[in-house]
Amino acid sequence: MAYYKAIGALLLITAFNWSIPAHAQKKLYQYVDPMIGSEGLGRVFVGPSCPFGMIKPSPDCTSDPNSGWLPDPAPVTGFSQVHVSGTGGGPKYGNIQVMPFVGALNKTEQSSMRGDEHVALGYYGVTLKKNQIKAEITAAERAAIYQFTYPEKAQKSLKIDAGFFLGEQPEPDAREAQQFVGSEIEMVSVYEVRGYSRIRGGWNNGAAYTVFFDAVFDSPVTTYTTWKGNKLYPGKKQQFDAGEKTGALLAFKNSLSDTLKVKIGISFISELKAKENIDQEIPHWSFERVLGEVQKKWEALLSRIEINDDATSDQKKLFYTGLYHTMLMPVDRTGENPLWTVDKPYYDDFYAIWDTFRSSNPLITLISPKREIEIVNALLNIYKHDGYMPDSRSGNYNGRTQGGSNAEVLIADAYVKKLPGIDYNLALEAMLKDANVSPGGNEEKEGRGGLTDYNKLGYVSYDFARSGNRTLDYAYDDYCIAVVAKGLGKDKIYQRFLKQADNWRNLWRDDYQDHGATGFIMPRDAAGHWLDHIVYGEANNQHPTFKYTPLTREFPWYVCHWCAFLYEATSWEYSLSIPHQVPVVIAKSGGKEAFRRRLDTLFDNKYYNVANEPSFLTPCLYHWIGRPDLSSQRIRQIIAKNYNTSHFGLPGNDDSGAMSSWLSFQMMGLYPNAGQSYYLINSPLLKQSILHQENGRDFRIIAKKLSDENIYIKSASLNGKPFNQAWIEHEDVAMGGELELEMDDKPSAWGTGTLPPVKY
Repeated sequence: MAYYKAIGALLLITAFNWSIPAHAQKKLYQYVDPMIGSEGLGRVFVGPSCPFGMIKPSPDCTSDPNSGWLPDPAPVTGFSQVHVSGTGGGPKYGNIQVMPFVGALNKTEQSSMRGDEHVALGYYGVTLKKNQIKAEITAAERAAIYQFTYPEKAQKSLKIDAGFFLGEQPEPDAREAQQFVGSEIEMVSVYEVRGYSRIRGGWNNGAAYTVFFDAVFDSPVTTYTTWKGNKLYPGKKQQFDAGEKTGALLAFKNSLSDTLKVKIGISFISELKAKENIDQEIPHWSFERVLGEVQKKWEALLSRIEINDDATSDQKKLFYTGLYHTMLMPVDRTGENPLWTVDKPYYDDFYAIWDTFRSSNPLITLISPKREIEIVNALLNIYKHDGYMPDSRSGNYNGRTQGGSNAEVLIADAYVKKLPGIDYNLALEAMLKDANVSPGGNEEKEGRGGLTDYNKLGYVSYDFARSGNRTLDYAYDDYCIAVVAKGLGKDKIYQRFLKQADNWRNLWRDDYQDHGATGFIMPRDAAGHWLDHIVYGEANNQHPTFKYTPLTREFPWYVCHWCAFLYEATSWEYSLSIPHQVPVVIAKSGGKEAFRRRLDTLFDNKYYNVANEPSFLTPCLYHWIGRPDLSSQRIRQIIAKNYNTSHFGLPGNDDSGAMSSWLSFQMMGLYPNAGQSYYLINSPLLKQSILHQENGRDFRIIAKKLSDENIYIKSASLNGKPFNQAWIEHEDVAMGGELELEMDDKPSAWGTGTLPPVKY
């Protein structure tokens, strides 16, 4: 099998080139299983990719799935070059599809069932049963190489489809569906084909984007047929863009080899830039060399966090796959921005910051602060040229906003963790644009929807969609603005936004009781009235309603999902999602004992859903009542129930690594309160984690006597000195050192005295 030959050759090639700690018997990338979370709700991308890589080749199993891949028995329609990972909503991308086949060039449909599917970091391989062709893929940053092994003496043929894309719907302008705009294809020579695909829409309802490509072959084309629309044109070298789908069918010269290699470069600038990407990244024809290079890039990042050698195989798989998923998106398109040209970082596919700010971006900051600096600078680059920072962005177009203007949290997180090389004055300007200037008619694209309401009333009224979580998000975003303004000496701005950080209280209904808990975030109209019943429909003579309660998870089917009071969670969950004022929430809930009962009810009654990002911090809230042991109990229960190494091993849409980064943090025993400067300390699932930081300093977390029984922290020391608080500042981590945790089989008084900080 060609895959195993490739791996064998790779080991010989790289044995003397990789600088990995001497004790490592197995490369860390070998613990990554891209198939974890590929089925069910996870929707992760399974093909090869460099860290934050622009090209993401993968099989497309019909045009429906977001990531392209589906399990058997879905057929493979081909392999396209651009995909996203872990997303919900409508599909995006799926551009420039190739498909090998055998025989005559007389039809465009070449779908095949598959067998012998092999997936590993940097590698995808499968046998296409229809013609018994072995297809293998690996990738560089912006170019991929395919290796197709045909049956002996078979006619080697290949389809290149410039018109294919994911999410096509028969209804014109269907919401969240991608729409075809145009495509073009050209036979440049017997060794080269180029063209482009232009598509619009998708989950973010974006403007048209164009993926240019260049494809080169290691064997000459002998005959070819191009197509436009539904008509084949034998021998015609090119099909110009006339608003119809185009493509080419190619037959290759018979030779002693049954293998055809194809290199494909993509670009968002031009076809020649796509060709340049091939020339720069894959100037040779060695599949094994490209595979080795992508593995080496991942190894360099994965090895930034070293865990104990005697961790179980499942622990290693879950941890390192979590790191891997976290670094698939956003996508580094520096130098590939078709909208403006500057010598600045450019990243796309923020999908969405609402999902990633809580744990994904803080994890990137630990692994590679230089990368997080680039990401923040890319947000500011977008602000300078597009007018707003995105909450989501795809296909070079902002949208959609799910809640707040959450780029504010990324900026505050970078600021309090002292990341250099960011113009924080410009960042504050961008934050203030979000807070002061309404985006007008397209509130789903960027900025703050309902901003006039929010700045006038102190909350977003029910006149606006998602008014509940928008109010909560804006209050926390305002806190983040206050943090940066204070640091920059902008006292007037600081005072205003510190006050606005309290605005969540204006939707807190103090006297509302449900299942033993008191006080909930509830809908309110512009006149200040609480809404127990929600009006739906637009009839003039009838005004039907439905009752709203703190357990209303989704609005009824006849009410717009995107228009709900709270997005993707209930008030039971959102009422605890106030990360900057947890002590106030505790007081409003009736004090520590009442708050503990409230948390216990949330978990025991299964009102908590780890698949909802607003609940990511919630298991750690016991810290604020002096019971970090209870936080650790809940976290272990959540992980045991919801995470595993199977294809169904993620509890919800991975959302650009959100679900995965939450797990990796908790396995180390740390969890960030994003936008603030500290990490909460929980009982680790790993005996040891060593952060090999970019600054050259190591930070070690050791859990002594950790076992299935000893899951509680009895005592702790930091750099040899007693450490009695259940949280640690980022600065202490960045300075390097050792956090030693003494584990026991019963709770102790550790961490109960000095509660997590509240900073203003």
